This record gives sequence, structure tokens and C-alpha cells, in this order.
Amino acid sequence: MLVLPDRDAAEEAAEQLSADHADLGELEIVRDALAGEDDAEDAQWLVVVEAPEEGWTAPLLRALDAVAAEYDGWREES
Repeated sequence: MLVLPDRDAAEEAAEQLSADHADLGELEIVRDALAGEDDAEDAQWLVVVEAPEEGWTAPLLRALDAVAAEYDGWREES
């Protein structure tokens, strides 16, 4: 899962991943409000990425990290 600062970043990251890594299948974008916060400004956006059939490889994890960093986010394992 990639954690990104806003919806635009999440959508752009998902588009880039889909174009570069078709084996990831359909990516889901989800708003994740921070605990106790009602303000939309206090939300993070998640790009939910399921492992491909062959599982996670070091190059694929590096690619996820690079895309997350490009959009001021990070990768979290769920």
C-alpha cells in the first residue's frame, strides 16, 4: 500500500503504476482520514496494491518505493 498526501498524488501514482506494471492488476484508491480528524485536509490517500501472482520481488518493491517518494509518500506493508 502506498500512503500519499492527497487525492491527485494518489491518482497519478496509481496511473503510473498501472502503466509501468500491468501485472499489479486493478489498483484501489482509498481516503484514509487520520484518527479523530474531520477536516479533509487531515486525510491521507492510499493506493492499495495487491501482490502479483509471482509475489513481491525486490525490483517491484523498489519501483513502489520510487513512485511513492516521487509523490511525497511512502510504502507501507499491510
